[in-house]
Amino acid sequence: MSTSGKVIKCKAAVAWEPKKPFSIEEVEVAPPKAHEVRIKILATGICRSDDHVMSGALTVPFPIILGHEAAGIVESVGEGVTCVKPGDKVIPLFVPQCGECSSCVSPKGNLCTTNDLGAVRGLMKDGTTRFTCKGKQINQFISTSTFTEYTVVHETAVVKIDAVAPPEKVCLIGCGFSTGYGAALNTAKVERGSTCAVFGLGGVGLSVVMGCKAAGASRIIGVDINKDKFAKAKELGATECVNPQDFTKPIEEVLRELTGGNGVDYSFEVIGRTDTMTAALASCHMNYGTSVIVGVPPSASQITYNAMLLFTGRTWKGSIFGGWKSKDSVPKLVADYMGKKFNLDALITHTLPFDKINEGFELLRAGKRWESFIYSSVNSL
Repeated sequence: MSTSGKVIKCKAAVAWEPKKPFSIEEVEVAPPKAHEVRIKILATGICRSDDHVMSGALTVPFPIILGHEAAGIVESVGEGVTCVKPGDKVIPLFVPQCGECSSCVSPKGNLCTTNDLGAVRGLMKDGTTRFTCKGKQINQFISTSTFTEYTVVHETAVVKIDAVAPPEKVCLIGCGFSTGYGAALNTAKVERGSTCAVFGLGGVGLSVVMGCKAAGASRIIGVDINKDKFAKAKELGATECVNPQDFTKPIEEVLRELTGGNGVDYSFEVIGRTDTMTAALASCHMNYGTSVIVGVPPSASQITYNAMLLFTGRTWKGSIFGGWKSKDSVPKLVADYMGKKFNLDALITHTLPFDKINEGFELLRAGKRWESFIYSSVNSL
């Protein structure tokens, strides 16, 4: 029986307040309005950014349905939607692409001005939400909300992908893999024969390692306080790994010593801590080194650093979604995966059913998994 135009009742993991577990609830998902798309979620990953919201480090309106790294099938579309149709396999996009704003038009930009990042509103473009639970409006998360069996997104925040692509793998292209891989290839533009340091070896950090290797870096140094991550990092391209806790001196001094006093050509902070952001900056070459901030910083966090670090010539950059223009790039990345140009399987450590989502976050916090933990909707896979 067709559900088009009707309210759908389904399961969702609702975050009623920060610092409390998710609650599996029955929610009502309204039909898509004009230029909106309702998606049946097939698989979604847990990203560290979701946990930042749960810990209170990122400020969002509660109650809310989190999740932003997923793949699914279009269930129905609203009036005027032409980019996808019911039955299409798709990836929701937390960085939309309207094709009209300054960032979309410029070849240098990718952060569409229609995004709901930064000061998260938690609402669709018309100022309302498509989720209700127990008579209450439930907010939406950064244009996506994928911790639910069904979600509604704007047409600028969804793209069609290869119909045979495995959703439990390519959902990682919706955030973690693309963010790290692109930070190396697009934002830093790592060069063949260069030296790189990657701070943080979770799923996104490992994807940075993969990007540095693909770019032809001759030396890739992984930096993490969890030695259990070193073997996987080396498998994916790291030439060596160091644990800052093994040294009495600051890690930036260690990295400079490892590179003959020069520092690395490119450094990447993939943790989201201001102290490691400044350490990564100080670890790259004083004159032509480039340091890229990939990890999401806590809301309202401030950085204090020695201005001489930049005066000497270093470049300090941020990277969101790896610099990819989402609608243009995601289908191509999926095609590259299908063509075996990179391996996503290595980023997946666990697969859990939907109702085990709290267990997934416990594993994340305990460091028992990479960034890209996958779980499946109960009515799929």
